[in-house]
Amino acid sequence: MIAVIGDIHGCFYTLKDLVDKIRSTYPQAAIYCVGDLVDRGNFSLETIDFIRNQGIIATSGNHDLMFYYSLTDPDNEIGKCWVFNGCETTMASYSNQQDKVAEHLNYVANLPLYINLEDCFISHAGVSTFFNDDLSPYPLSDEIKFHDLIKTNINREHGIIWNREHLMDLGKLQIVGHTRQNNVNHLKSNNVAYVDTSVYTGNKLSSVIVEEGKIINTLSVNTFPRDIEKLS
Repeated sequence: MIAVIGDIHGCFYTLKDLVDKIRSTYPQAAIYCVGDLVDRGNFSLETIDFIRNQGIIATSGNHDLMFYYSLTDPDNEIGKCWVFNGCETTMASYSNQQDKVAEHLNYVANLPLYINLEDCFISHAGVSTFFNDDLSPYPLSDEIKFHDLIKTNINREHGIIWNREHLMDLGKLQIVGHTRQNNVNHLKSNNVAYVDTSVYTGNKLSSVIVEEGKIINTLSVNTFPRDIEKLS
């Protein structure tokens, strides 16, 4: 049994509430996250510390990689986007703890682009049907080919951190964030669960509980006001 949390975006107090709810309801569940740990909300530093300390396993989100490349390789095309995508709150969260920056950048650098479990496939934005001709009929059958294709296309609009196109049926449950929903949305036609419920706009942070390849429950908590209110 696992739990998969949607995009967190620096909403540390909301994250703590949801993790407490998951662990009190399903204490045996390993916890994963679809990425976008940073930006928008007020507590990116605290969010990364918490994720690491709690043993939560995350994939790379586009915001995580913008943060990383902007500070380590400013000429990288991914990094150039950061200034237009909510970087201000992330920079502010590190303003009094500059010593944490390098440590957290190293953590982000080692996040996987996807996690392929027996029960499900977890990534930030999902595997687009753009790749149908390359991967069908068994998308995950050739692990090396799949990984190379995903990595080569990382910064294209249909890549696994940016994609908003229709997603492939991978032959197992696919869990993604990135594309905001009001509530967790499980599309049975291609077996994709969208778990980004727009926490940073004041909606909620959500997770799905998965057992034997099926969603058995969803758990959510409302956005904690401190995470998104303007700090003086």
